[in-house]
Amino acid sequence: MGQEMPTYLKLTHLRSCVSLCMEHLLKNVEEVVTKEEFLRLGGGRAYLGFEPLWPIHVGWLVWAYKLRELQEAGFDVVVLVATWHAWINDKGSLEELRRHGDEVRQFLGKVAQFKYVYGEELAKDPAYWELAVRVAKGASLARVRRATPVMGRRAEEVELDFAKLLYPVLQVADIFYLGVDVAVGGVDQRRAHMLARDVAEKLGFKKPVALHTPIITSLSGVGRMEGSHREIDEVYAMYKMSKSKPQSAIFVTDPPEEVEKKVWAAYCPPREVRFNPVYELAAYLLIPYHGPLEVGGRRYEDPQALANDYKNGDVSPQALKDAVAKALIDMLAKLK
Repeated sequence: MGQEMPTYLKLTHLRSCVSLCMEHLLKNVEEVVTKEEFLRLGGGRAYLGFEPLWPIHVGWLVWAYKLRELQEAGFDVVVLVATWHAWINDKGSLEELRRHGDEVRQFLGKVAQFKYVYGEELAKDPAYWELAVRVAKGASLARVRRATPVMGRRAEEVELDFAKLLYPVLQVADIFYLGVDVAVGGVDQRRAHMLARDVAEKLGFKKPVALHTPIITSLSGVGRMEGSHREIDEVYAMYKMSKSKPQSAIFVTDPPEEVEKKVWAAYCPPREVRFNPVYELAAYLLIPYHGPLEVGGRRYEDPQALANDYKNGDVSPQALKDAVAKALIDMLAKLK
C-alpha cells in the first residue's frame, strides 16, 4: 500500500481544486468586480433579483444557468422575486406580479431548484425599511440618480415618478438584508451593484462581489444607439431583449415556428459580433449550456472560435441563423 498523503499536501491539493472551480465559474461572465475577491471567497451566498414578468425571454437563461453553476459549486443561491421593484417600475399590480413570479419560478425549476424570496416578505419587516433609509442616507442624490438605468429606463424617464429613485436604494438594501457575498446579474445591473460596494463599508456591511453575465441584445439590434455618449451598461439596459417589445425577444413559450421566424428576421450583420443578437445566442447561451454548435459543416465548442470565423467571413449570417434556430428550438423543447 502507498503512503498516505501528508496533511499539508492534502490542504494544498484542496486549495488548488477550489481555485480551479472558482476560475471555471468565471467562464461566460462579462465582468467580475473584483476577480481577486471572488477567488478568495471559495463559497458563500449568491443572489440575483428579477422583476417577475411572464413569459420570460431566453436571455434570462444565461443568468439562470450561471446560478446553477454557482449552486453546484457549493454556493447558497437565493433568488429575489422583486415584486415591489417591478411595481415601482410600472410593470403591474403587486397581485399580478406575484402570479408572474410563480410562473417564472415554476419554469426556472426546470433549470435548477433555487431558494426564492418574494419582495413582499422583505417589505413586511421594519428592519428592511430602516436599512433602506440607511442606504439612502449613505448615498448622494446624484449617485442614486446615476444608478437608475438598472431599471431599463433612460435617466430622463425617472424624473416622471419620484418612486423610481427608490429602486436602486431598495436593490442595495436587498443585498445587505440577504447577507449577499456575490451579487449576480446582467451587466445592466452594474450601477446598482457598484452603489452597494460604494456604501457597504460606510454602513458596516461586507462589500459584495459583483458578477455580471452577458446580455443578449434585442433582435432588432441597437441601431445608432442614440449617440455614443451612453455608457455600455446603459446601452445594454436600453437595447436588451424585452417583454414590452415582443419582436425584440424570443420567449420560452414561443412555438418552434415562431423561434425560427424570429431568428431569421433578426439583425445579424456579416463579420460583426458586437451587438449581434444571433451570435450572442450562440456564444452566451447555446455553446456554454446546450453543447457544441454545428454551423455550416463546422463544429464549435468555443465561442471565440466561432467569433473568429464569423469575423473572417468563414461563417455567413445565413449559416449562423440556421444553426442557432435549430439549436435554440431543441434547447427550449427540452426545457418545456
